[in-house]
Amino acid sequence: MIDKFTLRARQEGYRARSAYKLISLNKKYNLIKRNDKVLDLGTWPGSWMQVCQNLSAQVTGVDTKQIQYIKNVRFILGDIFKKETRDKIYSLEKFDVVLSDLAPRISGNIEQDQYKSLELSKIAFNIARKVLNRNGNFVCKTFQSQEFNEFLKDIKNYFNFVKATKPEASKKSSKEMYIVAKGYRT
Repeated sequence: MIDKFTLRARQEGYRARSAYKLISLNKKYNLIKRNDKVLDLGTWPGSWMQVCQNLSAQVTGVDTKQIQYIKNVRFILGDIFKKETRDKIYSLEKFDVVLSDLAPRISGNIEQDQYKSLELSKIAFNIARKVLNRNGNFVCKTFQSQEFNEFLKDIKNYFNFVKATKPEASKKSSKEMYIVAKGYRT
């Protein structure tokens, strides 16, 4: 069964329903502004990059899976677990926003999937801390787990505003949460 967000994405030319998660978060928290430099981690299939373009932001995407061409974006094919990929990211300019929609390959083992999601989120957070401009913003998807509150607490040490939220476009059955962090303190 196709849900309303999948149908809407097809009608409006977005590559995935996840576009509406970012649209909703941006509308509520004003994360991405015109001409912002945005780093999108876990970019495949590219719907968040499309949203950033529609907001007139300059976007760089990173993923282990090649995306189909999107005009006027920069893309790095690589794995953020690998130093070589992180070094490519660090060699770029600073960013105003870092987005992470990274998710592990789902194994069906809830605890294992939660652990892998948290590991991806921690890497995204560490990357954000190295590449964000002062007062920059960070959005990170992670699965709820026992360690979730500790991770949230750690992020609060570096940002003026931190909130955990679940956008309407997230499936009700999903354990995913989005951490919105604004006002990076370098």
